[in-house]
Amino acid sequence: MDRDELVAWALGHGWQMIADRPCLTRPPRTKGAPTEAIVRMVLLATVVNIEVKKPAGKWEKVAGAAYGDVVADPDGDAPTGLDFEKIPSFRKLMQDNRDRQVFAGFGTPKR
Repeated sequence: MDRDELVAWALGHGWQMIADRPCLTRPPRTKGAPTEAIVRMVLLATVVNIEVKKPAGKWEKVAGAAYGDVVADPDGDAPTGLDFEKIPSFRKLMQDNRDRQVFAGFGTPKR
């Protein structure tokens, strides 16, 4: 996968662009509260890195691979080669972000 394919996959699976990087966010504590990125995909010239934000606020690289080593999953699941399984509760976090985006427009009246 290349950079554009990774961004397209991420945006289609609940990630959002924050500071020009695909990110997964922490669920808001209150309605309308700003969300904070806790997982981000850093897309460099030849490699992609997955970083997790530590409680102290520093980003820690947990996985990385060259674009050529990242392979799209035929079922549309997470691409292989990025070791997403190293991130505890990654699938749940991704699903929560996707659900929040899908249901964000529900309950607002149309004009």
